[in-house]
Amino acid sequence: MTSLLEAPEAVQVAEPKRPRWTRGDALVVLCYLAVAFVVYGGLWTNLNSGYLYNSAQDQNMWEWFFAVTAHSVWHLENPLGSTLQNFPAGVNLMANTAMFGLGIPLSPITLLFGPTVTWAIALTGGLAGTATAWYWVFSRTVVRSRLAAAIGGAFCGFAPAMISHGNAHPNFVGLFVLPFIVLKLVRVAQGRRPVRDGVILGLLIAYQVYLGEEPLLITMMGFAVFALTFVVSRPREAVKMIRPTVIGAGLAAVITLALTIYPLWWQFFGPQSYRTLEHGAVGNDTAALTRFATESIAGNPAAAADVSMNRTEENAFFGWPLIVFMVVLTVWLWRDIVARCAAIAMLALAWLSLGVQITVAHHETGLPGPWKLLAKLPLFDSLLESRLAMACIPAVGVLLAIATDKVFASVPPVRQQQFSARWLWLGVVAAVLVPIAPTPLDTFTRPATPAFFTDGTWRRFVGSGSLVAVPLSSPGDARALTWQIKADLGFPIADGYFVGPSGPVDKRGRYGAPDRPTASLLNKVRETGDVPDVTDRQRADLLADLKYWHADVMVLAPVTNQQALQSTVELLLRTPATYVDGVWLWDVRSLRGA
Repeated sequence: MTSLLEAPEAVQVAEPKRPRWTRGDALVVLCYLAVAFVVYGGLWTNLNSGYLYNSAQDQNMWEWFFAVTAHSVWHLENPLGSTLQNFPAGVNLMANTAMFGLGIPLSPITLLFGPTVTWAIALTGGLAGTATAWYWVFSRTVVRSRLAAAIGGAFCGFAPAMISHGNAHPNFVGLFVLPFIVLKLVRVAQGRRPVRDGVILGLLIAYQVYLGEEPLLITMMGFAVFALTFVVSRPREAVKMIRPTVIGAGLAAVITLALTIYPLWWQFFGPQSYRTLEHGAVGNDTAALTRFATESIAGNPAAAADVSMNRTEENAFFGWPLIVFMVVLTVWLWRDIVARCAAIAMLALAWLSLGVQITVAHHETGLPGPWKLLAKLPLFDSLLESRLAMACIPAVGVLLAIATDKVFASVPPVRQQQFSARWLWLGVVAAVLVPIAPTPLDTFTRPATPAFFTDGTWRRFVGSGSLVAVPLSSPGDARALTWQIKADLGFPIADGYFVGPSGPVDKRGRYGAPDRPTASLLNKVRETGDVPDVTDRQRADLLADLKYWHADVMVLAPVTNQQALQSTVELLLRTPATYVDGVWLWDVRSLRGA
């Protein structure tokens, strides 16, 4: 098979056409699906109340995104924003990675079976779909061996960072469009059909915008290094690619802009938009590159937690055997132009992922990382630099596929020697990859939603205003989003779990609503369990907050330090709570002037 980067003029022999789909391809995809279902087995066997343990509050948030998107589609409402959360200011859903590219087409499933089913489909299909997409690209353009392509695709779909994000981030799991974007970028440069390829490229990029912009940015950074390496390595061929690239890429840009300009305007300039989301210095410790992820066969949760933000951000964790193996393959395959470009891109993105300062096993070396040059630029300033290591995943997949293909093609023709050499190679690959193979993700049964919401009792207490959870719904406690879903999105809630501006003037992004006095007070009570000496000022703050939230009712469901929270609200309102269908509540419509 001709090289992925070979210019069409250089092709001397016609490339044999491979069938678009074969039984072998179907078998590979079924294997990917089987692995994905095993990873999410605990979720699929309990779709009514299953919850991914390490997702923290993210599963609540994503189910809300899917539910609200489906509601907007079927009620012909604008899906880009909603006031059902953070009432009355609302939420900018386009600025919250609501994943319209899946949420909208899957809206019938969401309405018929609930958002947990959509959540399970997005995650399971995301892993299997990403592996399948890379397999297709490898098998049709990079290698001849279907097994070699399957190994590369499997790594791309089930790499440790993919499984880590699979706990909570479907936008970093459903990367099945990115391989075809990369492929079309190469096809555009080759100049075979720059107009047609440019149109398809524009459609693919536009769709990826509705799946996830940050993965797109990270992939394009990796591809930029890949392309630059090719230009330096093959300058004459690169010159011939300038004209078709300008034509195809220019056309793609026009189509992408036409299909995304209004949603992007809404994201960056619409209601509840924000300028940047600062995360601080979150580069990878070099130790994160060689350790094993939590959800892998050789995983050590304590060792992984030592050099990662949390279970959902184990963005490197390739394991030391694979790191050593990649060094060996890079040296061996250096003459192969695709392998060389992939290896340099892998090295560059791994280096960038170390952040603004190189840290070795918690030791700050004082050496600046290359990310320091990009960290303050627009768009880059909102990116978690440790995630740049995810751009290494397809590079590793390419090297595994090319190396396996070369071994299978170069063994002696004697059957016994061929058999032995191939199995020896597969044994080496297995020894490297099995330790980082995924294990099923932890799932538990979430607490039942109180009957107050499921039986419709809430209708007696909520009219045109909002429901205020005690403590306020937040990134630390987003159960109210599930209550709202169970009530068919019949009422808005105060505060919530989302990303929005820090204030009307301060356009820096933050997780959750800006802190109001009552929200801060109740959060402190939940954390400490101490009932404060309530002051008249705090009572006045509560009244002001209730008016801001247009609150109809305050609701306390079973929660940590529940008694302390109930006592605090009773002191603030000078009114005892009423127990109704599994919750304690205070009707505050008269207090906020309703």
